[in-house]
Amino acid sequence: MTPNPLERPKKTQSQPSTTPPVRQTPPGNTPNRRVIPPVGGNRGGGNHGGGGNHGGGGNQNSPPSPWLYDDLEPQPDRTASFVEYLRWMRSLDSMPDSKQQNGTKVQILQMAEEKAQYQQRLQQLCDRTQAIAGKNNTFQVKCPWRIRVGGHRGPESILLPAFDALGMPYIPSATLRGVARTQAIRELMAAEGLRWQEASTRIAPWFGSLDAKGSDRYGKVVFLDAYPLPNKVGLKVDMANNIWKWDGDALPNYSPNPNPFFSLEEPTFLIGLRLVSNCSDAKILDQVKAWLVTGLQAGIGSQVNSGYGELIRAGAGKPKDEFFRMEFTLQGQLIHGRQKFTQWNWNDNRHEWQMRGQPDAEVRPIAFKSMLRYWFRSFALGVLPPGEVQRWEAQLFGGINPKQWGWVRVEILEGKVNKKEPRSNWQGKEDDCGEEVGTLVLRYSPEAPENLQQEIGSLFKTLTWMMFHLGGIGQGARRPCYSRRSRERAPWYRGSTLCGKNTDSFWNLPDTPPEFKQLFQKRLQEFYKALAQITQQNINPQSPLAVGQVRRDLWSEAVDRNCRIVVVYGDENFGKPYALAVLHDDKFKYKDRQEKLNYDGNLCGKVGREVKPSPIWVADLNKYQVVTVFGATENPRRQYLNSLGKPAQVWPMQ
Repeated sequence: MTPNPLERPKKTQSQPSTTPPVRQTPPGNTPNRRVIPPVGGNRGGGNHGGGGNHGGGGNQNSPPSPWLYDDLEPQPDRTASFVEYLRWMRSLDSMPDSKQQNGTKVQILQMAEEKAQYQQRLQQLCDRTQAIAGKNNTFQVKCPWRIRVGGHRGPESILLPAFDALGMPYIPSATLRGVARTQAIRELMAAEGLRWQEASTRIAPWFGSLDAKGSDRYGKVVFLDAYPLPNKVGLKVDMANNIWKWDGDALPNYSPNPNPFFSLEEPTFLIGLRLVSNCSDAKILDQVKAWLVTGLQAGIGSQVNSGYGELIRAGAGKPKDEFFRMEFTLQGQLIHGRQKFTQWNWNDNRHEWQMRGQPDAEVRPIAFKSMLRYWFRSFALGVLPPGEVQRWEAQLFGGINPKQWGWVRVEILEGKVNKKEPRSNWQGKEDDCGEEVGTLVLRYSPEAPENLQQEIGSLFKTLTWMMFHLGGIGQGARRPCYSRRSRERAPWYRGSTLCGKNTDSFWNLPDTPPEFKQLFQKRLQEFYKALAQITQQNINPQSPLAVGQVRRDLWSEAVDRNCRIVVVYGDENFGKPYALAVLHDDKFKYKDRQEKLNYDGNLCGKVGREVKPSPIWVADLNKYQVVTVFGATENPRRQYLNSLGKPAQVWPMQ
């Protein structure tokens, strides 16, 4: 029987037990054990830094990963694929300490990412594709960001990209055929007004069909598996984090749930096609190739509407379905993907090993999509019932249950990290502020109704405008970027400032808060008008709904009757914009000023065992600040608003 490559190897009777002991004390008192050296940097953390008696620096006291054998650590040949590393993962049921499972998963995935080598095998596969298809029948397509084709679930339900029998990531030929066939059907439906089944019958001579007769039954074109070019495979540990979750028609709950998986980063694939042996009509091959190129640019695989899966042939022009683009700069704590594994550290207080990670800054399209989704939900909840908001949120942005594609795609072009975020220790106090740049692009998905595209474009254009002027994106999005150097505390920069660059007069800002108030309310009216046209609902923003109860410790993140959006101006204090300086005043930080340990998370949020986002957003637009306060009708939030002097009230509209 052929062994399953994802199963760990069986141990012989002469081998010792594979169950690591449960550690309740620092490992200095335990027998020496073979260990896995740390992957990536070697940073200290916890109560014992790296390189100490209990640190992770790869010495004999480092903790063995609970999913690894004592004597069968992953040391495969350098040409082995990432699948080989997954064999060392163990099921959760057999883990001696489940608290270490997530850290170990990150560790092993990162080992596979950094050590797996594919160049030699991929070169052979690409040479084979050219030999079979012929040099003139191959072409290259490049993914500008990420792609994940396939739906394999590996150990511990890790999502894996499609891979062949030797573990090489690739695009199966059946997937390429499906992309070209679907594109052909859609073009026929749009050009001649056919139904799907009618168009499917019409393209049978090219792709074949079980219902066709004669030679049309088998098709005329052979699709070959597509492999990445050598040195450009880009295997990447990625991360999905479903933060907001609906509970039926109830308002969504804030609950971060990061899950790592594999995708491919910026690969270039070699595509090969050829005619079947009994066909010599080159026009058929050219037509199928044209359909395939267009379909690949529309995106394939998972999360296409979130920036994944676009494959572009050199020289391709701007997609016809694009309706908006904007250059941007993001400063502050930046957008992050996964946490890179650095080392294990022993925590004396909790008597356990803890994984030390390092944030990996990157420009992620899905972060922009998530923020657009957040603000859509917040504004829609003020004028529509929660059930309707949930329905239209899924329709516009996509959903899992029920499964919906979504009408709008969010992409980032030329996204890059210009400046990494400062080091979070004393050595980083003179570092520059972190900075990410790129171009935000919005496109209609193939599911977007043509008769509603103008309204969809208007809604998202105004929604994007509001997103840029209400807060940031990524870590610290609810605060503008500011420096903490005057207080000599690390990290030296906090918050997130998002700036757009567009020559369109639509993005010009006035000089004073009253003028900005009028402009913002105009944008709100445009947003609600488009929302009413799309949903066919009667929407009256002049009379907003009240969503849920409001107490000192309870509020809804909805722009409703209990929410206030104001524009303020004042002098900076310790390098902070006026609205943020007032928020950080001691009289708002604590319920009892005499008992400063009693921090009031109902104003600035909480972290730790209980995570509660701050109900206040502050955006700094240089000349003034825009402040959004959820649940503003109760203290301490009402008290904060009253301390801002005489702000210009944007919402509720007066």
